[in-house]
Amino acid sequence: MPGISTTMQTILLLCVSNVFMTYAWYGHLKYLHDRPLWLVVLLSWGIAFFEYCFMVPANRLGYGTFSGFQLKVIQEVITLVVFCGFAILVLKERLEWNYVASFAFIMLAVVFAFGFKTSSPLP
Repeated sequence: MPGISTTMQTILLLCVSNVFMTYAWYGHLKYLHDRPLWLVVLLSWGIAFFEYCFMVPANRLGYGTFSGFQLKVIQEVITLVVFCGFAILVLKERLEWNYVASFAFIMLAVVFAFGFKTSSPLP
């Protein structure tokens, strides 16, 4: 993606991969709840293939700009944001205060992962 920084490319690829993964893991709850489990597993694996097509390049591209730990924290935050949208828009669930509070605590991981200087340089 010419003209887009490595950081933004990594984040965009992680966002796309998480959309696929959210549908692979949770889409069947809305759309395939009456289908046999073996079929749902196969369909989810098929969707997850596309998640890997974006996740692996995102991690490969981002590693060096970010540490492995930082990539994982970024991925988890994106997962929560994508899932919240999915749960509200697709599953029609309400975002309750306790979920917001628990996500806020998880966001503290970002502060700890990115807010302090690390002593070891990246490879």
